[in-house]
Amino acid sequence: MSTGAILLCAGAGTRLGAAVPKALVPLAGRPLFAWSLAAFERCAAIDTLVVVGPVRQLRDLLSASGLTPRKVHAWVEGGAERQHSVARGLAAMPPECDVVAVHDSARALVTPEIIARCVAEARAHGGAIAATPVADTLKQVSGEAITATVPRAGLWAAQTPQVFRRDWLDAAHAVARAAATDDAAIIEALGHSVRVVATETPNPKITTQADLALAERWLRGESAITEGA
Repeated sequence: MSTGAILLCAGAGTRLGAAVPKALVPLAGRPLFAWSLAAFERCAAIDTLVVVGPVRQLRDLLSASGLTPRKVHAWVEGGAERQHSVARGLAAMPPECDVVAVHDSARALVTPEIIARCVAEARAHGGAIAATPVADTLKQVSGEAITATVPRAGLWAAQTPQVFRRDWLDAAHAVARAAATDDAAIIEALGHSVRVVATETPNPKITTQADLALAERWLRGESAITEGA
C-alpha cells in the first residue's frame, strides 16, 4: 500500500491581482507552492507526489529556491478547470497508490501533522478532509439585503488536504462535472461518507493580497494569527 498526493498549482489567482499564477507568487522567500510541497515532502505518511500546474515555471522557480524534492513522481500541466487538473494528476499517479490526497497549493500553511491525520482517517474510513467549525454567524443575502440567518450549528468550512481511497476518487472523477470545486462533494455524491479532521493551526486559502500578507507574517514568525480571527 502506498499514499500519493496531488498538489494543485494551476489556479490563475485573479483575485490576488498578481502578474503570474498564484502558485508562483513569492511568499516569505519561496514561491507560494513550495511551502505546501515542503510540508508534503516532510510528511512520513506521503510516499509520492504529483505536481499539477505550469511545469516549466514551477520547476525553474523550485530550482532557484534551492529546494530538491525527493518524492515528486511527475510534473503535469494543469487543465482548464480544477477537476480537470485533479483528473490529470490522478492519471499520472503510480498504480500502487491506493490512497490519494488532493491539496490546493494556495493553502500554503498546511503542516505535515494535519496531512498525516487526514491520511490516517482516510485509511480507516475511506475519506477525510481538513476542516474547521464555522465560527461566524452566517447570513443569506439577495443583492445587498439579508434574507435569512443560517444556523451555524454543525457547519464546517472545508479545506484541503482531502484524502480518499483511490478507487473512490477514480470513480467520482469519471462522472464529475468540471464545475465541481470540492473533491469531497463528488465523493459524497456517490454515497460515500467522508470524515472531517479539525485543523489546529491556521490553514487558510490565500486568495487576496491581505491573505498573502498574513501568511507572510505567520511564516516569518511575526504574527500569531489564528484562522477565522
